[in-house]
Amino acid sequence: MNNPSLKVPVMADLAAREKSPEYLFWVGCAGAYDDRYKKVTRAFTKILLHLQTDFAILGKEERCTGDPARRAGNEMLFQMMALTNIELLNAYRVKKIITICPHCFNIFKNEYPELGGNYEVIHHTQFLRQMLDQGKIKMDKNTTVDALITYHDPCYLGRGNQEYDSAREVLKKMGTPVTEMKRSREKALCCGAGGGQMFKEAEEGDKEVFMERTEEALQTRANIIASSCPFCMAMLTDGIKYKDKEESVKNQDIAELLANYLEL
Repeated sequence: MNNPSLKVPVMADLAAREKSPEYLFWVGCAGAYDDRYKKVTRAFTKILLHLQTDFAILGKEERCTGDPARRAGNEMLFQMMALTNIELLNAYRVKKIITICPHCFNIFKNEYPELGGNYEVIHHTQFLRQMLDQGKIKMDKNTTVDALITYHDPCYLGRGNQEYDSAREVLKKMGTPVTEMKRSREKALCCGAGGGQMFKEAEEGDKEVFMERTEEALQTRANIIASSCPFCMAMLTDGIKYKDKEESVKNQDIAELLANYLEL
């Protein structure tokens, strides 16, 4: 994560001392390699460290979950990658996995069990909500986010796993005014990157999906488009650029908003 101030525990180092953390923080491909989403990784890591959470990352041992391969139709590659990951996770006796990507969350939760990978999987918005509900994150009632926010539901978190409330509850506890797009929750429009679309050229049509979704977000007149998925962040950030709204509208992850609120 290239930040010397963040001393992040690594699973192999803990295992060498015969320790096994409560949580494995699965960083994911975007969280490790995409410059924009690295900021989300750092923000969430700061929160984990602030909470003194018993966690570790795999570091250089972490590989892709295989989700893009399966979505693109390469089942053999997916199973090879998944089985390799399962062998490693089981060797480290991993029980709980926190992800910052709904695609990783979905495939660990719903598709790895068929190959023998059974874990308690938690999306970072769910974790943050749990910490707030349990009083482990203290909110300053005199501090509010001075912006109007709209929240975009990721497909693999929302319709895929019926998780609509955690991100909204975090924003609510921050005292942040939230305005909904005309299509939200179970009726939310995809950002245009899911199902392997992130890695292929657009199909013929009148308008790109990410432009349609960005326009819906801008219609709310929100200053911040909140998201909780690296695919969605890439699409919405591009949409904001295409609409020449970079000065007035920002796309931020829920973890970034909370970390900024807490001034971590």
